[in-house]
Amino acid sequence: MYRRILLKLSGEQLQGEFDSGFDVKRAAWIAREIKKTEGAEIVVMIGGGNFIRGAQLAGNGIGRVTADNIGMLATMMNALALTDVFNANGLEARALTNIKSDQVADQFTHRRALSHLKKKRVVVIAGGIGRPYLTTDTAAVNLALELDCHAILKATKVDGVYDADPMRVPEAKRFEVISYQEALEQPAIKVMDKAALGLAAEYGTPVIVFELLKEDNITKAINGAPIGTTIRA
Repeated sequence: MYRRILLKLSGEQLQGEFDSGFDVKRAAWIAREIKKTEGAEIVVMIGGGNFIRGAQLAGNGIGRVTADNIGMLATMMNALALTDVFNANGLEARALTNIKSDQVADQFTHRRALSHLKKKRVVVIAGGIGRPYLTTDTAAVNLALELDCHAILKATKVDGVYDADPMRVPEAKRFEVISYQEALEQPAIKVMDKAALGLAAEYGTPVIVFELLKEDNITKAINGAPIGTTIRA
């Protein structure tokens, strides 16, 4: 069992059945799934793609730094909503942000995050690592290392890593285990950006890629059950 993990959720997963925005029912379902993971300390890194993606916004008069800052604000909206839904469903949680916004959320600090984790609160982190040009995947690995997480759980729409896009190639092969080197070298593997995978590889932190919307998958991943794909040395 991994005692402390970082769960990476995309913004798209929080839009649920909607075309965009935040689906409270989906967030409540995630809360119930996390509540099953008794004993684990959980950090959630959240994306913002259900509202806006910074990289897609850049151009036509909007600078990349400004666009990325807007994307970080989108992650804050998700973190605030997700934290409230978690607490309303009996899962104690706190939102921390890596961009300065004291009026709406506490600033992330190493000590504050660890304090919440020791009290068995889920820590929901917004704003990536607070800098442009870095994806929330890279931020997730960075923060997992900072907070001594034993594994990174990357929740996706599919049940692992394939050698081709399974949505387009029905005969695509799913890996149960793949090395960091293979994941970095194969251009078809895009489940996590290469900078994030390279950082995980450097410090030997396993990345477990699994399907979010299947009951008990978060618990199984934390308990080391063979689900999805594990990326490791």
